[in-house]
Amino acid sequence: MSGVHIIAIVAAVATIAVIVELSRRRQLREKYALVWLASGAVMAVFAISPGLFNDLAHSIGVKNPPDLLAVMACLFLLMVCVQFSWEMGRLQDRTRLLAEEVALLRNEMQQMRADPGSEGRVGALSPARIEDPSA
Repeated sequence: MSGVHIIAIVAAVATIAVIVELSRRRQLREKYALVWLASGAVMAVFAISPGLFNDLAHSIGVKNPPDLLAVMACLFLLMVCVQFSWEMGRLQDRTRLLAEEVALLRNEMQQMRADPGSEGRVGALSPARIEDPSA
């Protein structure tokens, strides 16, 4: 086993250990942890048995196995970027919606403070539903 294989094994084990620790501390969501654990496991399998990766590359028709590794890495990173872009778009929509709801609630609170007799009005907030942010 060459030095490159040992470095790859150490990197795979370190990746898996970091992902498990981040998941244990609840700093990484499970759906992301599974992807990274799977990539660490694949990395470990190919590091332990480099001939397996070479056989895979040749069976696909790739003459130079590192080329397959580069293409696989690029495709994996592209998928991760698309996933994060999708998540970011969803979160931006949710943030905008929440900001609009907060603005409506603040407006309703201000109206209630200006007209204390409006508590029985439909759409008015009861003081128990919302706390005063300035308090």
